[in-house]
Amino acid sequence: MRIFARTVLTLLLIAFGGAGGFLAATKYRPHFDALASQIMISGVTATSADRRIIYYRNPMGEPDISLVPKKDSMDMDYIPVYADESTSIKETSSSTLTAPAPERKILYYRNPMGLPDTSPEPKKDSMGMDYIPVYADEGEGPADPSIVRVSVEKIQRAGVRTQVVERHVIAEPLRIPGTVSLDERLEHSITIRTEGFIEKVYAGTTGLHVKAGDPLFRFYSPQIVQAVVDYRLAAAQGQRETGKTKLINYGLSESYIKSIPLEGELPLSLDWPSPVDGVLMSKNVVVGTRVMPGDELYRLANVSNVWVIADVPEQDVGRIAVGNPVSISVRAFPGETFRGKVTFVLPELKPETRTAQVRIELPNPDHRLLHRMYAGVTIDTGSEAAVLAIPESAVIDSGDKQVAIIEVGEGRFKPQAVRIGRRGGGQVEILEGLVAGERIVTRANFLIDAESNLQAAFTALLAGQGAPQ
Repeated sequence: MRIFARTVLTLLLIAFGGAGGFLAATKYRPHFDALASQIMISGVTATSADRRIIYYRNPMGEPDISLVPKKDSMDMDYIPVYADESTSIKETSSSTLTAPAPERKILYYRNPMGLPDTSPEPKKDSMGMDYIPVYADEGEGPADPSIVRVSVEKIQRAGVRTQVVERHVIAEPLRIPGTVSLDERLEHSITIRTEGFIEKVYAGTTGLHVKAGDPLFRFYSPQIVQAVVDYRLAAAQGQRETGKTKLINYGLSESYIKSIPLEGELPLSLDWPSPVDGVLMSKNVVVGTRVMPGDELYRLANVSNVWVIADVPEQDVGRIAVGNPVSISVRAFPGETFRGKVTFVLPELKPETRTAQVRIELPNPDHRLLHRMYAGVTIDTGSEAAVLAIPESAVIDSGDKQVAIIEVGEGRFKPQAVRIGRRGGGQVEILEGLVAGERIVTRANFLIDAESNLQAAFTALLAGQGAPQ
């Protein structure tokens, strides 16, 4: 049989001798290969080791075989299966090994880089890359033209990466500038309700820390002296409570009223005590100053607790809520973090900057945070609940819509419109469009999206006009 096969091939080649024979042999070479293969299957030896080929199997492992040599859609040769291998033709379904698989109909050839350019014949682009054939049986049919097939080689060349959709806790730190400010609730204004004169100043410098009861200045007021005399007369008649009413109205403390002697020499001036602990933020008195009712002599502030006022951009205001934890850093103490929380969001925007101010409370027991210090503010606006989320790189945002690419099968992909929510930590929340467990493309997804859009456009064109010319 081997001699017979060689003889047949030799006679066929001789019949096409010369230059014309060479061209004819080249043209009909596939027929020669098929004829030789059929002869070999009948018993002709295929190799020098006398191994007999019984059929050819798909190189990608798909359930498709052929009695003659052929190539798959990616131009890969089918692999011969020999009679001495473990898999024999008897193990193959007779329904499969009935005849060679029908040839796939090529509709047209598309640009390998996804450009809107097609050809009815094989060709190369400007970089020498072959145009890719588009077959009639590709995709999911007219009902879903958005599904696109991508070869394994192209997936690897483009660096496509996929990931399963899962639930994540989205961290949403909002970093904004802020300024240390006094707690307005702990400020105190020292004023006098009567006319008088400053005889001596004890708290003479701004920034001085004073405690409640410490003397601030010595004050002489004729009105207060007259009120003290009236108090002594009322006390002598057993009407002490009635007599001290005017003194209280003048702003004198209970401790001072109790110290007034009911007999003997009457003090004409008094040392005015500080009503609270605090720092002197302003001082408006000097010795000899005449003061009038309502004049502010000192402003004290308790700085054991401070505020940080931060400016939040208008588009981020919706992320802020009372109670959000906050981390504060200041230039004076690099590497150190102060902790507080959001206590109030002011109900207006600054028209100049289109920002809203939020108030953050911070404990300041050591008085290290100073009024008007610059602060770097990081507000944790995230939630502890896990939500459906995907990497930000997996979302293709065209402005009016957002798309993710789903892997629906080996080498098949489909764009899916999604509705996104919060962002943070490189993740974006998915409100609609995906479910947990689906596999989405996280890298090189824009290439697949471009190819899908191109395929959808061609499908619509073919539906109305037939194959492109």
